[in-house]
Amino acid sequence: MTVAVLGSGPVGQTAALLLARRGVPVVLVDRHDRRDPVGSKAICHQRDTLDVWAWLGAGRLAEEGLTWTTARTFHRDRELFSLKLPDAGSALPPFVNLSQARVEEVLDELIAREPLIDVRRGHRVTGVTQPGCVVVECATAEGPRRIEADYALACAGARGDTVRRALGRSLGGVSFRDLFLICDIRADLPGWAAERRFHFDPPFNPGRQVLIHPCPGSRFRIDWQVPDGYDLAAEETGGALDHRIRAIIGDRPYEVLWRSVYRFHTRLADRMRAGRVLLAGDCAHLVAPFGARGLNSGVADAENAAWKLAAVLRGEAGEELLESYHVERHAAAVENAAVTTATMDFLVPRTEAQRRHRLDVLTRAEDDPAACAQVDSGRLAEPFWYVDSPLTTPDPRRPFAGRPPRGALPPPGPGVLLPDVTVTAGRLRDLARQGFLVLTTPGVRAEGTRSVEIPVGGALGARPGEAWLVRPDAYVAAVLRVGDQRAHLVPGVRGVTRIVDDVGDRAHAAE
Repeated sequence: MTVAVLGSGPVGQTAALLLARRGVPVVLVDRHDRRDPVGSKAICHQRDTLDVWAWLGAGRLAEEGLTWTTARTFHRDRELFSLKLPDAGSALPPFVNLSQARVEEVLDELIAREPLIDVRRGHRVTGVTQPGCVVVECATAEGPRRIEADYALACAGARGDTVRRALGRSLGGVSFRDLFLICDIRADLPGWAAERRFHFDPPFNPGRQVLIHPCPGSRFRIDWQVPDGYDLAAEETGGALDHRIRAIIGDRPYEVLWRSVYRFHTRLADRMRAGRVLLAGDCAHLVAPFGARGLNSGVADAENAAWKLAAVLRGEAGEELLESYHVERHAAAVENAAVTTATMDFLVPRTEAQRRHRLDVLTRAEDDPAACAQVDSGRLAEPFWYVDSPLTTPDPRRPFAGRPPRGALPPPGPGVLLPDVTVTAGRLRDLARQGFLVLTTPGVRAEGTRSVEIPVGGALGARPGEAWLVRPDAYVAAVLRVGDQRAHLVPGVRGVTRIVDDVGDRAHAAE
């Protein structure tokens, strides 16, 4: 009973820890001999990602990270608007800025203490076959190696072409012509630590954008949009990079900690399941980083895959449950691609109509607050809602109204992630991650699985006589009432629960 996790970036690390937490032995394979701790890379980690890491024992990541509270947006030399982030009342911040290197360091510490995780570094995957199991062929400094596992999770990143080819998968989509220069600097910038600054067409980068993110330790991440063919080495040699930075921060001392040039993509695998192998993170989908939907969606992939693989390996579900991984997470990837593509169309318009629209919106936003809502610099990562999943039973009394406004969450209901709330038995999401959970209202009892009584109303909006069936990733699978006759509410999962009221009427949630 083993799962091979191919790739040890944050998504692979999270997947390995989640599987081990559920009692599944893991072989964690990575082509690198050691970590490269340089560079911020993925920095913005959303609340629900922090929630997963906290459950795994990495709650310090939320404490170490920096949360900016004000988003300032500029057009040319004029500030358009400034937004304050609301307090959602959660114990966790809405997101933190923290370097990917620090995240990997903390997760590596947890992995080192986990006896169920066998780390194989310096193993470059050369092939994957499935002769009734998963066989991973690797090249190492000592020669070829062969790893056999029951299932595998491919977290090999954007450059996991060998893994994708072996599985018959590719990343279809588009790449954007413009490049983005990223610099991490250390500088004393009073008042900037609590602000994210986005500049459209500023005097110091005319015709393009600049984004400035604060990070812990007086560090700042600056992203410039630059033209195709941009030469970083030439800028460094001729002093132009220094001029770029000083045009933003002024005549202050600073230190460049890391710099790199990226081209952004929108690319998706057509399927995220290939037999016994599931694809996750950048190995399955690439999106532009505005809105921080890359690493965050990869962690959501890992959690979705981990509980399903564990259920199948423990004999609690048939292998058909794994198909729901593709259904749910591919739909999430499609939505992320749509959101980030709309952002890139605004940031880097490719047609004359898009250019006219962008200029019109930015010009009107200088004096019209209503136009500010149309300025698209990225919609921050949020959970995907599995309302159309085969594992979700719709409730006509709680219809899903579609994607809520930016920064808002849909009301709880089938297919929606539980709110981050605490009851007398503990944090609801932590309780759910221990296995299927039934939340009952007073006067309703549950047999066959764990249950917790919750008050009527409150954060869930539960009503008298209801029982809420919650999946191990804290998503609501169904809302039941005493007397409901609904079988197989979670297809492929055996013996989930049976809801019973005090006087003996029954509603079968699963057989």
